[in-house]
Amino acid sequence: MRLSMTSDLWWKNAVVYCLDIETFADGNGDGIGDFRGAIQRIDHLDRMGVTCIWLMPFFPTPDKDDGYDITDFYNVDPRLGTLGDFVEFMRVARDRGIRVIADLVVNHTSDQHPWFKEARSSRDSRYRDWYIWSDKPEPDDPQGVVFPDKEDSLWEYDEKTEQYYYHRFYRFQPDLNTANPEVQDEISRILGFWMELGLSGFRVDAVPFLVEQVTDSGDDLPDPHEFFACLRAFLSRRDGSAILLGEVNLPYPDLVKYFGNDLGDELTMCFDFISMQRTYLSLARKDARPLAAALRERPNPPRDSQWATFMRNHDELTLDKLSDGEREEIFAAFGPDKDMQVFGRGLRRRLPTMLGGDLERIKMVYSLLFSLPGTPVLFYGEEIGMGENLEIEGRLAVRTPMQWTPHRNGGFSDADPSKVSIPMPKGDFGPENVNVSAQERDPDSLLAWITRLIRHYRDCPEFAWGKYTVLDTGVDAVFAHRADCDGETVVAVHNLGDAETEVKLTLEGFDSSKVLTDLLVDGRIEIDDSGRVSFPMGRYGCRWFRASAPETAPADSADPS
Repeated sequence: MRLSMTSDLWWKNAVVYCLDIETFADGNGDGIGDFRGAIQRIDHLDRMGVTCIWLMPFFPTPDKDDGYDITDFYNVDPRLGTLGDFVEFMRVARDRGIRVIADLVVNHTSDQHPWFKEARSSRDSRYRDWYIWSDKPEPDDPQGVVFPDKEDSLWEYDEKTEQYYYHRFYRFQPDLNTANPEVQDEISRILGFWMELGLSGFRVDAVPFLVEQVTDSGDDLPDPHEFFACLRAFLSRRDGSAILLGEVNLPYPDLVKYFGNDLGDELTMCFDFISMQRTYLSLARKDARPLAAALRERPNPPRDSQWATFMRNHDELTLDKLSDGEREEIFAAFGPDKDMQVFGRGLRRRLPTMLGGDLERIKMVYSLLFSLPGTPVLFYGEEIGMGENLEIEGRLAVRTPMQWTPHRNGGFSDADPSKVSIPMPKGDFGPENVNVSAQERDPDSLLAWITRLIRHYRDCPEFAWGKYTVLDTGVDAVFAHRADCDGETVVAVHNLGDAETEVKLTLEGFDSSKVLTDLLVDGRIEIDDSGRVSFPMGRYGCRWFRASAPETAPADSADPS
């Protein structure tokens, strides 16, 4: 397909890398990551092939919720740098051809934000209606409490004004009233401000909670889809190539509406939580059928929209869309200790520890990620197989400092270790054993493997752009699919089981005039006149094939031609 198309719609086959400035690299030796430190590490992402950096919140904050409790949407937290440092970061990333998006967290503020301080000063405050108030707490839905380990209600009493304010998350994070036109205008200003400083879009936090009916006042809220359509229109007027990447953890029929249905005029991309959760069920069972079923159920996004695929994000690994029994299967396989679980619905572990450090299996899972139809998203440290630190409370267990070297503080900071506020994992997954420096020198490392996967993923736009078909393999443990685009076809096959097996596929539309060439290793497979192929798959094996005529097939390294 034409590269000009992949350039115009860059998000369709981007490689997105999520990082937290606070935990990525310390540039001034105070034990806290900052923009100056991150600037010095951008070449690591460039060498991997990352095309888009997603920044977690870097705004001024009391830091009660890892930066998601914001006190100023128009500045940088002084611990992390200045606006000047941010602009320099943007400039260096752009020089490497890497776009940058950032978290848009506008469903709530910190209770220390000047808007809320003013709002709670008087019922007549000009900012009063920027938040949601009630004379009595509305009936709570226990399922609506996002963090049941910390909160038991969605309403908090304010003694001075003798009303309750609404908070979908923590009590120190009052929700903004997005029904208020002034709030809507302010959200647009926030987008516009950061776009002027170079951002290519935003990852929108907690999309389903941004516009919701929470009181019985009778006031009509704006339609949430009209709200996002207006937000997208504003974004497109400022920069037609900018995107909104939405965190929408809903069943497919409800989720797809946030694309704007067939129009594609709301969110540009949405995370595919359903297939992620089914993937872990398939991994736990060593049975590809739950994942295959999810992809067969998944609706196609609008033409210029895209699914974002991932194996791990910065929050708990939520399993909320599975049945109780399915969730318990995953807990038993990957997080049997209660301390490994969180909120009764997810895990606070990283993939390598869940898989017991089995490098062969870990490599297979990331091969699966990069071949799934959609745009892959990596969480920092995934490329080297970082583990979690369960001594840290809650979801923060997976947000430990990046491990660059085997030396003091893992190369994250040259500060005295006592000044590094977030402790790293110890033992097999500590920086002495898992770090960038060592893996850069090891051609068999996870870092080398993911770098190779990114290169081949970028060479196979069919995975992101093409029409995909889940194939029947005849083996429950093996997942296979093909992607077709503009007359080109790629096929990916993954063995989720720990036993060798023989895979047989039928590729409609193909005959002996075509061959399959393995893109990950040397090898070529003949197709018979009926479109059938067969080949062995090793334990946790993975293969990517390109279908082509023999004379145009990619060459083997040992091919004398």
